[in-house]
Amino acid sequence: MQKTYALLFVLCLVLTGPARAANDTPDLPPALETLAGQGAQLRYLGNEYGLDGWIAIYQGQEQYFYVTPDGKAMVSGLMMDRNGRMITIDQIRRLRQETGGTLDIFAEDMSSEDSAAAPGESFPEKVSDLTFKTPAEQLFENIEDSNWIPLGDPAAPVIYSFVDPQCPHCRAFMQDLHHDYIDKNAVQVRIIPVGRNPDSLKQAAFLLALPNPQERWWRHVEGDAGALPVSGDISQKGVAHNMAVMRAWKLDTTPLTIYRAKDGQVKIVEGRARNIDQIVADLPSPVAP
Repeated sequence: MQKTYALLFVLCLVLTGPARAANDTPDLPPALETLAGQGAQLRYLGNEYGLDGWIAIYQGQEQYFYVTPDGKAMVSGLMMDRNGRMITIDQIRRLRQETGGTLDIFAEDMSSEDSAAAPGESFPEKVSDLTFKTPAEQLFENIEDSNWIPLGDPAAPVIYSFVDPQCPHCRAFMQDLHHDYIDKNAVQVRIIPVGRNPDSLKQAAFLLALPNPQERWWRHVEGDAGALPVSGDISQKGVAHNMAVMRAWKLDTTPLTIYRAKDGQVKIVEGRARNIDQIVADLPSPVAP
């Protein structure tokens, strides 16, 4: 199954009224209370232009909400004034100064691993400085920044695939690709190791830690039970990052293949692809030597 993401991430509010600072923290709206109940950290950003602002941090991901004066509605996104200045960023800076860095602790570990940009000094000051990305583009950027292992000719067209070492469909898919496509330079497969149970998590971490993981991976695919030992002495941070990408995008299938087609679209194939020829035909031309 192929999907192209086409969602809108950021809703920007262009407002023209004067700012008003609130002295007291209002009650959380019911929708944000639900987020808090799920473990999100909520902090009040203050009142600007009549709207109460909130930041929600959950698993390193940050979202911003603005509540209408009557409390009956709220919007998610960034606030800017009529000149394009980012009000939200000013609010974040003030909150960081007030909390003495506590805000960063909630986002520190996962934000670095999830490649999530934390607002602050590096965030654009004005809307004219922003580069807006579609969800499909943001997904593909996250995939490119994941911890992957290349299989095949670097000049060949590229596909990415999330694989679990203990997933039989992943191994079957790799066998489908190995000799007929990868060895013939028709495609380079960049596998993104993940672990969906404690043992496969350790095997994926072991694979990522190897200086030359390709040989071990192919041995594992061909049935060598000792190629990827279950070792608890290997750091799992690299795999945790890959798992975080899957969670952030609500991807829950392995194998799961992502590629950019020759028409520029980002496409997803869930499960073991049944028509690899169609995927290869959909890829851009190989890179010229």
